[in-house]
Amino acid sequence: MTPTPTELSLIDRWQHDFPLVEKPFTVVGRSAALDAQETIDVFRRMQRGDLISRIGAVVRPNTVGASTLAAMQVPTDRLEEVAAIVSREALVTHNYEREHDLNLWFVVAGIDPYAVAATIQSIEERCGVAAIALPMLQAYHLGLGFPLGGPRRQKNGAATSAGEYHPDPRDRSILAAIENGLPLVEQPYHAVADRLALDQAVVISRLEHLVAAGVVTRFGCVVRHDKLGFRANAMAVWDIPDEAIDGVAATFARHPAVTLCYLRPRRLPLWPYNLFCMVHAKSRPDAYAAIDELNLLADTGLKRQAVLFSKRCFKQRGAVFSRGEGAN
Repeated sequence: MTPTPTELSLIDRWQHDFPLVEKPFTVVGRSAALDAQETIDVFRRMQRGDLISRIGAVVRPNTVGASTLAAMQVPTDRLEEVAAIVSREALVTHNYEREHDLNLWFVVAGIDPYAVAATIQSIEERCGVAAIALPMLQAYHLGLGFPLGGPRRQKNGAATSAGEYHPDPRDRSILAAIENGLPLVEQPYHAVADRLALDQAVVISRLEHLVAAGVVTRFGCVVRHDKLGFRANAMAVWDIPDEAIDGVAATFARHPAVTLCYLRPRRLPLWPYNLFCMVHAKSRPDAYAAIDELNLLADTGLKRQAVLFSKRCFKQRGAVFSRGEGAN
């Protein structure tokens, strides 16, 4: 599906800061001279065409629930078989083939660390392949937005802390209710509230608090970046001395091509890297050019480095906050 100028404009504007008001599509449609129903119809069409996966919350890892990145070294002739087993796990949100000896990378996100560990153990037992877990230790940038023609959002380096978050037992229920996206109706928060037997004002206020506290790092359109031309998806990793990591990461996080930047543990001898950046570009040369700029900015020329391009996406969805079982 080729997006229209109106669709591109709506995606570009509303990847962040989707309105937390009674009738959000009325607000969203104004910039495109559309009424609420016309705007809803456009978003439904974009979702059917796989331009966006949902409108909803991108949640900071390990705040409400638990998550980890994991990787496996899978024999080439078993890759599709093993990838299918991994993707069937309900708590697996992302599952990619990448260009490396560790060729299958997946994210597990669940209600607590025990659920995450149990999923990884199940995958290992069912596949007969060991996995290494690489939980996030520090987030430096968690934007994951894709400028499509408008000005790039300003970056200030470090990711907002979630330290001011005051948990509420209703938060998990609200996030679970929208984990597959807001209902595409005129009053989506009212529909969520009815489902949970809450007041609409409570749903909106809790989401506002989650955003303000940095638990929800972004609330808006979650795009299928490959369908919008961002087909060179590179995970660039470095082995940076522990004492230098914060300074290098702050430099990387400010670069406009970096959509994610975080610290993860080394797993020697197989995995010696600790600083991860996601670079999404429209071509490999563009991705390599951005990574070259990062190396020049941070003077990383003598550091061990690898670039893992995605080859295939086997699964991509939002984090799971509900307790239901079954693959998605």
